[in-house]
Amino acid sequence: MKKLTKVLAAIMLMCATLFVSGCEREDVQPIIEDWVDLGLPSGLLWATHNVGATVPTGFGYHFAWGETRTKGYFGYGDYRYGTYDRYHHIYNLTKYCSNPSYSVTGFTDTLTILQPEDDAATVNWGDGTRTPTKAEWQELLDNTTVTQAVIDSVLGLQFTGSNGVSIFLPAAEFEHESYMPHIENCGAYWSSSLNTDAPSSAWCLGFNVMGHFAISTHSRGYGLSVRAVRSAR
Repeated sequence: MKKLTKVLAAIMLMCATLFVSGCEREDVQPIIEDWVDLGLPSGLLWATHNVGATVPTGFGYHFAWGETRTKGYFGYGDYRYGTYDRYHHIYNLTKYCSNPSYSVTGFTDTLTILQPEDDAATVNWGDGTRTPTKAEWQELLDNTTVTQAVIDSVLGLQFTGSNGVSIFLPAAEFEHESYMPHIENCGAYWSSSLNTDAPSSAWCLGFNVMGHFAISTHSRGYGLSVRAVRSAR
């Protein structure tokens, strides 16, 4: 499998911005379970569509890392577990903080993986369902063939396992504050893993429709897609 290692920041520079209004959206509802076995070494099952979607090509909803409901504005101004003072360049994280310099009070904890109550997949789809870790995204990349794909006029990437089974990740974009890149340029999907070196961010998979993809990091306040996993029963 050919993999390109461009960082997510470079990927997202290819995307323009589009104004999005800031308003609450309706709660995400559980859907009929639809899982596939891609023949991965771990036996992990992957959902066929995003949280908030009902078909594989559906974009679903965006979530800030550690938040379980979608919204119309994504930034540290309304982030559940912290704030950011732009003038003084100071973070004040209140949960999932491995570095005291990211909290005004010097707060730290030992949490590096989303707890179930903070996992959008678990809260919206039920126990046993969760957001994949950074290592599980890497397992997917290491054990599937990744190709550009267009399904029902939706651009994205297709991941095909050695058993011939595939999942499709639509280029559902990401959101930052009141802005969002043009639809169908790129995709960004959260992992459940904190970036412990810079805990204001978390690990994710990013890609663009030119076929460039990488595991990188994004600010926790950004709105990214969530693709769920669960263990085989």
